[in-house]
Amino acid sequence: MPTPGAVGGVDRRTFMGLCSVLGLGGGLPAALWTAARPSRALAQSSQTPQTPPRITKEILIAAETMIGLELTDAERELMLNGLNQTLTGYADLRKVTIPNSVIPAIRFDPSFVIPEAGAAGRARTGARPARRPMVVRPTTPADLAFLSVQDLGPLLKARKVSSLELTQLALDRLKQFNPELLCVVNLTEERALAQAKVADQELSRGKYRGPLHGIPWGAKDLLAVPGYPTTWGSPIYRERVLQETATVVERLDRAGAVLTAKLSLGEFAQGDVWFGGTTKNPWKLDQGSSGSSAGPASATASGCLPFTIGSETLGSIVSPATRCGVSGLRPSFGRVSRYGAMALSWTMDKLGPMCRSAADCGLVFGAIYGPDGKDPTVYDRPFDWSPGRGLAGLRIGFLQSAFEAEHQAKPFDLAGLEVLRKLGASLVPVSLPSDLPTGALRIILSAEAAAAFDEVTRSGKDDQMVQQTRGAWPNSFRTARFIPAVEYIQANRVRTMLMEKMEELMRDLDVVVTPTSGGLQTTNLTGHPAVVVPNGFNPDGTPVSLVFLGRLFGEADLLSAAEAYQGATDFHTRRPPKFV
Repeated sequence: MPTPGAVGGVDRRTFMGLCSVLGLGGGLPAALWTAARPSRALAQSSQTPQTPPRITKEILIAAETMIGLELTDAERELMLNGLNQTLTGYADLRKVTIPNSVIPAIRFDPSFVIPEAGAAGRARTGARPARRPMVVRPTTPADLAFLSVQDLGPLLKARKVSSLELTQLALDRLKQFNPELLCVVNLTEERALAQAKVADQELSRGKYRGPLHGIPWGAKDLLAVPGYPTTWGSPIYRERVLQETATVVERLDRAGAVLTAKLSLGEFAQGDVWFGGTTKNPWKLDQGSSGSSAGPASATASGCLPFTIGSETLGSIVSPATRCGVSGLRPSFGRVSRYGAMALSWTMDKLGPMCRSAADCGLVFGAIYGPDGKDPTVYDRPFDWSPGRGLAGLRIGFLQSAFEAEHQAKPFDLAGLEVLRKLGASLVPVSLPSDLPTGALRIILSAEAAAAFDEVTRSGKDDQMVQQTRGAWPNSFRTARFIPAVEYIQANRVRTMLMEKMEELMRDLDVVVTPTSGGLQTTNLTGHPAVVVPNGFNPDGTPVSLVFLGRLFGEADLLSAAEAYQGATDFHTRRPPKFV
């Protein structure tokens, strides 16, 4: 019989010893027992770590239960001395202050499965705006607020609208609607008005920086901007101001875009709940906007901003874009510098645009992609794209089993396939790799996220976080400390096998179409790009979406396919009724 206060036959004292060995400082038992938790803030911190207790045979037996091994007493006796020596090393490591921006020495490289990936870097190309008839300047502020980047650029260049006017309109709408949407963490009003005035002066002199010149935008609040807090959605960092400027912000500054607001994200890039509340879906205000790029999706969908920058690790662009009915581009891993951005998973994080259309995503991506000399994971690969190409020459597959499976948006998804067929696509049925335990690879993200926020866990600051549920970060960070290093390495080896299978699948294809529910975890693990676009509306008026997956570094083909689909549909042009 287990002793009182025991878990799985392991008594409380032994289990607390195991937690201390793992660096939890007595924290985990608080999730399992009703007893009050000792103060980790006093007992342990990264500056003055508590000396870990010696590992006993009883603690080792508890550890065996956690990692799925059963040793003999003789084997345990042999291990104890080495394990206790290892504890000294843990303590030494914890004396080192490691900024969130420091990447591990082991890098994720999705490109090595591509035969030509070793080619030398190529000249930077980019996105070229298509020649299109200039739209007539709208007569109402709301109509102006919902214009696309494609349409705003020519109006600004021709000086039929000013950057200052657009920026003030964006600020006014953010102030008006944010009390309901909760999509803004901080406005960057002073910076925005100054940038807009400069943009107008340059445009009046004939200096044109490109299709984003003078256009307001918003940044997910995990991008550093000097002079303004970078909160990561958490009360822990509510007032913190970082001094570096994120590369994405620098590049959009260079393109002449006007940063107008820092937008909400689910705390530490999970969900849509942050210290200010739950960010709302403009189509249904009693519903969250999904996450973690909650604010970018909400602000774009509501006509507050023409485009925004979000990030994705495991669905954080695709999910809120779906919920809010905007178009989003999740680029290939290693396409956009993450310098100045919060790290959650060094081998999975990606930054990308959220816009009114796929074509707008292409124009924004053209300004932000490519190496910067600061993020060593970024590749020098070309992006040669302009709107209007259509489907000509594209080899397109579709995930047959995902379309055939019963799911809520099935009628919309099947209708989307018919649209593509009418556009001339010859759709090839394909299947994603299914013989590998993709779900089990989630431990890669869990372990890296726990390492990224190690100091938060060990200092006890996790008690200040907004959500304290079983699925929230504080519990996930603690739980992840029980992932053995061997299993983390093995998961990454299986990940390599998954990458090889995906490359084999994509070798004869340029694009794969899928319901939003199909393949997103797989392709986030393998680093492949995706574009999500709205493809219909539920009976309650909320949007649904279709996803286009591409080859590694194949964003140009991906955007062409998504743009062609949107050219034959109008879902992306519709507006949430309350915000028109």
